Amino acid sequence: MTPLRWAEEGQLALQRSVDALPADAVTEPSALPGWTRGHLLTHLARNADALVNLLTWARTGIRTPMYDSPDQRGTDIEAGAGRPLAEQQADVRESADRFRKAAEALSSDAWSATVVSAQGREIPASEVPWLRAREVWIHLADLRVGVGMDALPPEFAWALVREVAGWMSARVAPGIGAELSADGHDPVVLGTPTTGVTVTGPPYALAAWLTGRSGTDELHPTGELPELPRWL
Repeated sequence: MTPLRWAEEGQLALQRSVDALPADAVTEPSALPGWTRGHLLTHLARNADALVNLLTWARTGIRTPMYDSPDQRGTDIEAGAGRPLAEQQADVRESADRFRKAAEALSSDAWSATVVSAQGREIPASEVPWLRAREVWIHLADLRVGVGMDALPPEFAWALVREVAGWMSARVAPGIGAELSADGHDPVVLGTPTTGVTVTGPPYALAAWLTGRSGTDELHPTGELPELPRWL
């Protein structure tokens, strides 16, 4: 399945959950420290619009960064967090529709155009759907609406394991790490393990552990688990 399809499936799951919320749920805490559900819903909508900027950049060749300034992301989230639930629901839906239309407008050549992520990393536009899929699925779990990381599509969860383990490998001390293993998938190496530690579990559980979204109850390590750096 393509990252764009993962993003679409995640959006459908998100919208179902958000549309079923009671009106007062928007002010209740999310799983992210200091953020209500309103903060998180606003973030998801503004993230879609920010990624539309990158797709517009790829389509037109005109530099269009995700945000106009380093402070814009936080300012927009705070400004929108306290809105009524109905307004949040519409925003989440309409911003996702803008993202979908922007993706549909790209030619095959435009998908190979270089854009710059919010972290300042040069990426091909073809990586943008993955960024959206990652955002939607992980933050759906963060909303505390009864959908956990176990809802992640298995192939998506394993792609997330590969990405996060690769990111962390450059950030752990030499000799620290583990081999991550799940049935039906090639092992993924985290760090530079020298002690032969293997961590086995379902893809979603490994992804949840790496991203700091859950504990280790469903994991089966052969030794002491490495201490992980905070991801993003």
